Amino acid sequence: MLPETNIRKILIVGGGTAGWMAAAALSRLIKHDDVDITLIESEAIGTVGVGESTIPHILYFNRLLGLTEDDFVHKTNATFKLGIKFKDWGHLGERYIHSFGPYGVPMDGLHFHHFWMRHTKTGPVPPIDDYNLQILAADAGKFQRPINLANSPLSTLTYAFQFDASLYAKFMREFAEARGVKRVEGRINDVSLNAETGHVDAVTLENGERHEAELFIDCSGFRGLLIEQALKTGYEDWSDVLPCNRAVAQACESTGAPTPYTQATAKSAGWQWRIPLQSRTGNGHVYCSDYMSDDEALKILQEGMDGRPIGEPKLLRFKSGMRKKTWNKNVVTLGLAAGFMEPLESTSIHLVQTGIARLLTNFPDKSFNQPDIDYYNARTRLEYEQVRDFLVLHYYVTERDDSPFWNYCRTMDIPKSLKDRIAIYKENARVYRHDNEVFGEASWFAVMHGQGLTPKRHHPLANMMPDTELEQRMSDIHRTWGKCLESMPDHQAFIDANCKSDL
Repeated sequence: MLPETNIRKILIVGGGTAGWMAAAALSRLIKHDDVDITLIESEAIGTVGVGESTIPHILYFNRLLGLTEDDFVHKTNATFKLGIKFKDWGHLGERYIHSFGPYGVPMDGLHFHHFWMRHTKTGPVPPIDDYNLQILAADAGKFQRPINLANSPLSTLTYAFQFDASLYAKFMREFAEARGVKRVEGRINDVSLNAETGHVDAVTLENGERHEAELFIDCSGFRGLLIEQALKTGYEDWSDVLPCNRAVAQACESTGAPTPYTQATAKSAGWQWRIPLQSRTGNGHVYCSDYMSDDEALKILQEGMDGRPIGEPKLLRFKSGMRKKTWNKNVVTLGLAAGFMEPLESTSIHLVQTGIARLLTNFPDKSFNQPDIDYYNARTRLEYEQVRDFLVLHYYVTERDDSPFWNYCRTMDIPKSLKDRIAIYKENARVYRHDNEVFGEASWFAVMHGQGLTPKRHHPLANMMPDTELEQRMSDIHRTWGKCLESMPDHQAFIDANCKSDL
């Protein structure tokens, strides 16, 4: 028997990826007969999910749930992802890959790129991408899981997934319902607030059913049914630095083996994504309506597809930013209800995942201790702001001047936190990871270097290594990385052998 102070009724409002991820995690970790977890969703409303690309942190979530990875990949029509290929961002005609893996190896306590920069002063040397195994594998269309081999680059392989968002939500739903989560079909037309505390007491469906709970998780999408419509929490708008506010998405037929990376191609007023699944390819065009019409955006999307379109295009409207509080009273928000930043670096599912983890760490009892709530909100805000800065970097660090949109992005006033990072890198190529943020030093370097930001010099301690030792070590690394690449199977062959979809 649980103490009277424990929460016994949890109500998740909204399904989709966020709702069913929350349901799956809670059902996995809160295993007690006295705790009731219910999810309300309406098939009539539908979800935003149009295809999803992720970052490696999803591996932790899968392990938390105890998923069998091959089964997960098989059932979600997934492919593997080693990074993101960016085209036309810094300059038209240029490309780079932001990989999930490291460049070379740390040497003498410094990041590898400092030694590579020093090496370039000696004469022609291979590009730094040749020292990143995941970039080499992505370009070659190869993939394998990391192997436990000491001092081998193959042990550093890090990956994520590209999957069908609707199949992923279905997969999470099956997991959650198998562990006791109750699903209720229906649309909510009323939210009851407690007159004394201001907490949400219950929601009422169109059919008159009333559902009470002590903890509510709002996964109702952009509209924020509980957090905004009921609690009037407020929204912080970041569209001054992330000006894209619309997206049109449509799948197309596959025209070849799926690439082990997502592609983001800059366009005149935004960018176009390409997410290869096993049986089809997901496509979308993210753009700013101040500079482009919906009809023009759809035309650009379809002209940029590899294969014949599938189904009807889906238009999405959004405003980059976040709720002023992602936990207000007895309502915690996840997914689009908490905030949204465009999918440029595939952070949407990650932010759901960390929101769930943070909720479990600070899981309340019926007292809803305000310092816990304040801590949750402060950590969530920090994470969102760090992701925001990383996304803004892509738009700001560019030499493109071929459209009004890019002229705005190149000259806009950016947050001081990002200005400081750029200033440090431009001076001496130093990059930092603050407070265990999601994107580490290699990621910041990949985008800054990839988009043409050139430092004045490298770290002075990189000059301490003798020239002959530097030459030998760089040569050894380059040769070893090449041998590792040769040993890796093709991405399609790996899928066929381990986790091929039935679709």
